[in-house]
Amino acid sequence: MRPDAPNQLAITFFYYRDLPAAMRFYEDVLGLTLAIDQGWSKIYEICPGAHVGLVDETRGMNKWAPTKPVQLCIRVSDVDGWYDYARAKQLANLSELFVNDEIGIRAFVFNDPEGYQIEIQSATRAGA
Repeated sequence: MRPDAPNQLAITFFYYRDLPAAMRFYEDVLGLTLAIDQGWSKIYEICPGAHVGLVDETRGMNKWAPTKPVQLCIRVSDVDGWYDYARAKQLANLSELFVNDEIGIRAFVFNDPEGYQIEIQSATRAGA
């Protein structure tokens, strides 16, 4: 039988060749706080209950790969302010700010230092 206890935390892990560079990006550019330091794995809180883990690919369960078929999406209250900040930082592969009426978001994307795509978005309607 599946345990009924509630989940405690969610972590999505990304694998890096240069862990210190990834750490600097997530701390200095995105402003995330290191929540759990496991040495070769650094876990950052995105918001309560949601985390991203940065892993040294030489030690983790998976390896670095040139193609990154995942996207980290962070919902914020001020997507325009974040877009202005991203433009000032000249983030890699920064898209234009766009609206997707079908799913109710206003968003933009960019890449982290090793090619993972990050989307910053705000909802354009309730329930989106």
